[in-house]
Amino acid sequence: MKDEPEIRIGFYVCHCGTNIAAMIDCQAVARYAAQLPFVAVSRDYKYMCSDPGQELIQRDIKEHALNRIVVASCSPLLHEHTFRNATEKGGLNPYFFHMVNLREHNSWVHSDGSKATAKAFAQIRAAIARVPHHKALEVLQVPIHPDVLVVGGGIAGIHAALTLANAGKKVYLVEREPTIGGHMAKFDKTFPTLDCAACILTPKMSQVKSHPKITLWSFSEVVKLDGYVGNYQITVKHKPRYVNEDLCVGCLECIPACVFKTPKFPDEFNQNLGKRKPVYIPFPQATPQVVLIDPEVCLNLKTGKCKQTCVEACGDRQAIDFDQRETFDDIKVGNVIVATGFKTFDAHRIPQYGYGAFPNVFTSLEVERMINTSGPTSGAIVGRDGKHPDTVGFILCVGSRDEKTNKWCSRTCCMHSMKLAQLIKEHCPRTEVYIFYMDIRAPGKGAEEFYDKSLRMGIRFIRGRVAEVTDWAVTPEEEGRLVVRCEDTMAGFVRRIPFDMIVLAIGKEPQADAQDVRRLFNMSCGTEGFFLERHPKLAPVSTFTDGIFIAGACQGPKDIPDTVAQAGAAAAEAMVLIDQGHIEIEPNTAHISEVDCSGCKSCLPLCPYTAIAFIETTKKASINAALCKGCGTCVAACPSGSITQNLFEDDEIFSEIAGVLAYE
Repeated sequence: MKDEPEIRIGFYVCHCGTNIAAMIDCQAVARYAAQLPFVAVSRDYKYMCSDPGQELIQRDIKEHALNRIVVASCSPLLHEHTFRNATEKGGLNPYFFHMVNLREHNSWVHSDGSKATAKAFAQIRAAIARVPHHKALEVLQVPIHPDVLVVGGGIAGIHAALTLANAGKKVYLVEREPTIGGHMAKFDKTFPTLDCAACILTPKMSQVKSHPKITLWSFSEVVKLDGYVGNYQITVKHKPRYVNEDLCVGCLECIPACVFKTPKFPDEFNQNLGKRKPVYIPFPQATPQVVLIDPEVCLNLKTGKCKQTCVEACGDRQAIDFDQRETFDDIKVGNVIVATGFKTFDAHRIPQYGYGAFPNVFTSLEVERMINTSGPTSGAIVGRDGKHPDTVGFILCVGSRDEKTNKWCSRTCCMHSMKLAQLIKEHCPRTEVYIFYMDIRAPGKGAEEFYDKSLRMGIRFIRGRVAEVTDWAVTPEEEGRLVVRCEDTMAGFVRRIPFDMIVLAIGKEPQADAQDVRRLFNMSCGTEGFFLERHPKLAPVSTFTDGIFIAGACQGPKDIPDTVAQAGAAAAEAMVLIDQGHIEIEPNTAHISEVDCSGCKSCLPLCPYTAIAFIETTKKASINAALCKGCGTCVAACPSGSITQNLFEDDEIFSEIAGVLAYE
């Protein structure tokens, strides 16, 4: 440091209104800092992050020839970038700045003002001791490939893909089911306006298929991801349909021609309430409009013994190909939007509600398909016994807000149940409908009015968690019916109410393979299993991996409007990176001294970002700065000490420790 200019530090402590000043004597901190080595300017100011506060730093840099800046204020996560910009505008390299967190690390966690102020002295001593060792660093710029991958073809993935494609970006949309549409494709109407779900969704599905900027790969999965933000290499696996998509024209003539004259296999799209053949299309508006053959039940694929009447029906098109196998495509994209959605709660996990034991206990999604005119009953509300119910009971929070299953609220169950109850009343006005609830949660535009409408229609609401559903009769009225036993907390007594049909409002859960997807895209999950955003308020669609965004119910339970809004936000974030043409990477990355590296490879398996590679020609390890996130794992683990990290070099760390321990 003898050959360098004299160190002149500018120190600034922020009152943060009363967040810091109410516990820490900021003026005393400024006076103390003024006595420390190399400090040329020491000030306290009410709001350092404000424009006047930033201008104060810039002015002092020029007037007092400052070459290091220390700001003691709040979380670096919020304002480190703000003060780095101010330092740079003052004419200094932004990495000659250092930040002290007095708010979260001190004032917010202490109740003794004198001790908090003494702790602040130690914090700023450490910062002022370290900052002279800072070096000028340069931000790394990584070019962004303009193409985008969208994983998941529900309403979130569809909206994100169309938003990007309409902006002129090339999009690959990968959906693992045979058709796009997701859960919304199974709905009859949407609350609170009761718009036809298919009328909203089908045009968007058609736009995806016909859009020149979208490559739609259904019945496909992402199996590999390499690279880094702006330069991701993706491998997509295409599962065999046993039907050539390029040759199939969607005439559907092969379905009635199948040797199975009547459908006899469970129809997954209709929640197994209906039957389908081995060759089928999930639903009439499926996109792409291409049939597929189920290898688990197809006679030809299982035994090789079949008349292949479906092949004859296909005729000269020859779209059916029983020799079809998995294929793979490798693509390169700059950004990825993950919109893999959710799965519904398995009602078998609450046996006291009788799902699977009593034929007339249904889930809300089963009733959704039943009430749909294109569903298995053509819109008729009937039990599994074929009878129309005179009384229907909805049980809310099945798999939600429950310590034994899931603690979280699934957000849409109240509104979804009220929607189904209203539709049942419209189909059969004389049907008595009850809703058993703990709390009615009806947030959002038009939701409270929707609840009021339910009351006016005569739907009865009973507050209390249902204890059990049983077929044990106590009175003649209960004979042959299902009986709900619950406490009516508004009336203050336990009730037994007989019903012809019970509907369980099942909640939302993370997809079964959410952990595999998390590892594939290097994301994080919250404790409940949904994908974790970078910041719940300031970055709700970004993840901790640059260039990977999340949208829809894979991030947490939400309704269709919130899902669409989040999908648009994710598309906008991706477009920002594409239009910039490059992304700036923080320079606090690790680097390896080739001279000192022994080539032991101990760092390779430790890197959580796969940023380290072994170069066979030199027998040395090498770090890709674009992939490195500066976690420091390799630095700590390197046995030869050949790995160092910018902003965390030995001189900086040891000086900071010495500053903390330098009691006076």
